[in-house]
Amino acid sequence: MPSTDVTEFSHVDGRGHARMVDVSAKEVSVREATATGLVKVSSRVVELLRGNAIPKGDALAVARIAGIAAAKRTPDLVPLCHPIAIHGVTVDLEVLDDRVTISATVRTADRTGVEMEALTCVAVAGLALVDMVKAVDPAAEIDAIRVEEKLGGKTGVWRRDSAEQA
Repeated sequence: MPSTDVTEFSHVDGRGHARMVDVSAKEVSVREATATGLVKVSSRVVELLRGNAIPKGDALAVARIAGIAAAKRTPDLVPLCHPIAIHGVTVDLEVLDDRVTISATVRTADRTGVEMEALTCVAVAGLALVDMVKAVDPAAEIDAIRVEEKLGGKTGVWRRDSAEQA
């Protein structure tokens, strides 16, 4: 296995210790990231969600609000994330026949991107949804959380569909 120089990694110093990257010299720019994921659920949960009849209440609204709150708290959860100003968060949940899809878009005008905020948003929205439905479906399962797109900053535009074709 080839050796890797730890200085190749931005979050590791020359001695191999974790560090927070200094972004003070970067230009402020508008940045946006979209992440997706899903929660696999039983047909009974789908039926209850579609009828707004989950025993604990409006599960989709709770998941949406939890996701928004999580995006704003990402630096508290992910140690090397920079605290940045979140200017907008959109969380969409769609009930399908065997799952609920979650899509979150986070936007800022800052010196670093919002991919981790979008991922955290989706993950916590999924956790909140599982919490809301677990009495009906203890096997509910969060899956496939990933970044789909990021815009802004030095790299400009990145889209998963383009990256997968390359």
